[in-house]
Amino acid sequence: MDRAKLFSLSQYPLPQHLISRVIGRVAACDNAWVKNTFIERFIKAYDVNMGEALEENPRAYVCFNDFFTRALKPEARPIGEGLLSPADGVLSQFGSIEHGTLVQAKGQAFSLTQLLGGSEERAAPFRNGRFATVYLSPKDYHRVHMPLAGRLVEMAYVPGRLFSVNEATAQHVPGLFARNERLVCIFETEHGPMAMVLVGAMIVAAIKTVWSGQVTPLSGDVEAIRFDQLIELARGAEMGRFQLGSTVVMCFPESVEFDEALTPGQSVSMGQSLGMRSADAASPQGQEPQEPVPAPEA
Repeated sequence: MDRAKLFSLSQYPLPQHLISRVIGRVAACDNAWVKNTFIERFIKAYDVNMGEALEENPRAYVCFNDFFTRALKPEARPIGEGLLSPADGVLSQFGSIEHGTLVQAKGQAFSLTQLLGGSEERAAPFRNGRFATVYLSPKDYHRVHMPLAGRLVEMAYVPGRLFSVNEATAQHVPGLFARNERLVCIFETEHGPMAMVLVGAMIVAAIKTVWSGQVTPLSGDVEAIRFDQLIELARGAEMGRFQLGSTVVMCFPESVEFDEALTPGQSVSMGQSLGMRSADAASPQGQEPQEPVPAPEA
């Protein structure tokens, strides 16, 4: 048995949520010795470029979570044209949604309906559309931004497991992204509906959005929330963040086209253009990307 498969199988019996919550408590600790030790060792282990950070001094952060979701200098991630990458990471898969099925990895696929929380109505606009998956590794910038300008229509929390979402696990755990705990955010854009799915993973202590603060962890069944107040976010604006890394799965209607030069497995940066002509992807009323809305404090 190869090591990747053994690693994946070893996660099934683990108390995934308990492990994640314990690590989350440590990551939120503001004891100077604890947080400085973890932050400095993390920077060394993953060769984190603190020159990009708005706050370059590692010891200035309140806790490890504060460091992990650090803001970057505005010039560190220029905003490109058209459809944008929502985050730093690896563009692990992208392409067409074939009859309601998305590609997870070579030889692995999963259900669009299950990914979006089991709602056929929510999945219908994307059934023959396009999708892209961005995996955020520990070293990456962990704020998630808008690929297109949009108005929030619905948010749904979907309970699930917390398998790791790295390449090894994606190859060996069937339906990984439709099994893990996740947050489904549906937006209306000038190109039609857009789904952004923030997928939880092992040791991901929480997922936040800029409009509601920390959302996960929750308990119970699928919880769908519609918003009466108007929540609009510009292309390139922050929409959420992970406290420890994970994956974003995006779904679009079939009118969206990806850049032909893209290849699965390539590294991408937040704000990098993924496709569509600039004239097609301009935000409403020709607005330029606005400053991100700061997320509420935990």
